[in-house]
Amino acid sequence: MDWAAIFIHDTTWLFAAEISIRVVIMFSMIILFLRLTGKRGVRQLSIFELTIILSLGSIAGDPMFTEDLPLIQAVLIMAIIISLYRLTTWLMMKYQPFEDFLEGKSLYIVEDGMLVLEKIKQGKMSHDEFFAEIRQQGIEHLGQVRAGLLETDGEFSILLFKPDDIRYGLPLFPKAYHPVHQVEPEQLYACMYCGAVEKINQHNQPCTRCGCKRWAKAINAQVIR
Repeated sequence: MDWAAIFIHDTTWLFAAEISIRVVIMFSMIILFLRLTGKRGVRQLSIFELTIILSLGSIAGDPMFTEDLPLIQAVLIMAIIISLYRLTTWLMMKYQPFEDFLEGKSLYIVEDGMLVLEKIKQGKMSHDEFFAEIRQQGIEHLGQVRAGLLETDGEFSILLFKPDDIRYGLPLFPKAYHPVHQVEPEQLYACMYCGAVEKINQHNQPCTRCGCKRWAKAINAQVIR
């Protein structure tokens, strides 16, 4: 096996120096581009902005090492994309339907301590995914949550009930979130699908809200910060 052919091939010192110059220029262009598009973190980028960022890999990568690809072409492409970005953000500020089309809308996932059935049925978010996100904000059960929104940038916004208004709700941590097989009298139970809280007579009694037959013991613990 010719290791020199694998690692070096026909690379000359002159072309290696040229690559260094290309990388510095394109790296600077990427920083300039990101500076012009804003200061938000990657997690906070919208789908539209993330699409543009991902396209930088192709725009900036090839000119870094392709000998017969002039840098002016990459610079021209990036300049056009910056112009399109500016135009698109202006249109989004000017026309709400256009912004909704590109960015989407914030979605209510929880209302009054229960999951929003329409969003669950549409598959907007899985239970595990939502529970993991909401647990990270110190929420122990849905009865603590007055409203929960999934923002367009993927972040969660949570509004809590006042301490006196906290109700029984579906537990979110694994040890408490498991189906019961024996019903205790006077105990409230939460539907494991939609979060509705009821008194039930049998462990497989259907939920009056969604029809699910899996129940977990509801809890009403206070929020601890």
